[in-house]
Amino acid sequence: MFVLVYGSPTKEFTVERGLWKSDPLSLFLFVLVTEGLTVLVKKAIKIGEYEGFLISDKCMVDILQFADDTLLIGEGNWKQIWAIKTVLKAFEMVFGLGINYHKSKLIGININNNLLVAASSLLSFKVEGKEFMFLGILV
Repeated sequence: MFVLVYGSPTKEFTVERGLWKSDPLSLFLFVLVTEGLTVLVKKAIKIGEYEGFLISDKCMVDILQFADDTLLIGEGNWKQIWAIKTVLKAFEMVFGLGINYHKSKLIGININNNLLVAASSLLSFKVEGKEFMFLGILV
């Protein structure tokens, strides 16, 4: 790597350490990477493979992100489940980052339990009950 100082590159140097969790740049890097996930979700919507949840005529929710929590929201059907799997795999391949499937959860509201169990197996997510913690709040 090198750094530009007043438009001129410095001598090259080797990067030996990554960012620490407490490093102020790590938050910015996280925002950039999660923006990439949002772009993948929006692309899946654009090509008709994924659809968010319609709250009203003017409001559809498909992805919510806060800090290091991400919610993908959609209808409970196989097309949506495959789209989520595809988006997450694409994210891993493009950014070289892995999804922590041990922490990932599938929450079904008004969904057939057999579909929920099969989907959790396909996605390698745990099934979470209808009441769950999000951002430290019981929802």
